[in-house]
Amino acid sequence: MLTPTHFTFVFQQPLRAGTPQITILGRLNKLGHPRIGLTVAKKHVKRAHERNRIKRLTRESFRQRQHELPAMDFVVVAKKGIADLDNCALTETLEKLWRRHCRQAPAS
Repeated sequence: MLTPTHFTFVFQQPLRAGTPQITILGRLNKLGHPRIGLTVAKKHVKRAHERNRIKRLTRESFRQRQHELPAMDFVVVAKKGIADLDNCALTETLEKLWRRHCRQAPAS
């Protein structure tokens, strides 16, 4: 997702799945395939290379699961403490949240 309108659409009535470090908001779309948007604030992750690592791992996790996910727009919101997770822990957390979204999604 690229435009603020797309993000606003998800923020209005999201399905939530989260942990203390990360939240994934989702809302059904009419496109027939899932999309992803990322928000990793400087406030929570100070260094650019850490923000980039988080975004890279999140995109890769999404890419691997996209064919199993429902047709939803997802916004991944990084929270305080996410930079403390190593790559393995972050990937496992994302997998858990994607599975939760698959269970929550209404059958369409």
